[in-house]
Amino acid sequence: MSLWTPGGDHPVSPAGGEPPPEPPADEAAQLQAMQAEVEQVRQELLAAPASVVIANHAMGIYELAAIHLTAERPRLAEAGLAIDALTSVVEGLEGRLGDAEPTLREALVQLRAAYLDVRDRPTGDIDPPPA
Repeated sequence: MSLWTPGGDHPVSPAGGEPPPEPPADEAAQLQAMQAEVEQVRQELLAAPASVVIANHAMGIYELAAIHLTAERPRLAEAGLAIDALTSVVEGLEGRLGDAEPTLREALVQLRAAYLDVRDRPTGDIDPPPA
């Protein structure tokens, strides 16, 4: 048994006090490789400006909204939540998103327009928006 922490897994002795069994050598090597990979990603994130990382995540939210709007049966409630999240990031961090800010603002405008277009379709192929 182990306890997960941000620093990795740590073995935990069962209630009886016996040490946990050692993982097989190939599992231990896999675990070390995964831990090294996680540490490399952490270092890359540490080296990147937060505005760049946040903008990247915001574009992921944009993609999520677009996927729900362009689905065969659009899901307005889900798209609306993603649009609200992107709005919170873009408007809540105004002036702090660096070079990506104008792109994110334009993306938000496009999503809002697409949402209205989908919502106003006369077909029944749309999941209803939230109440």
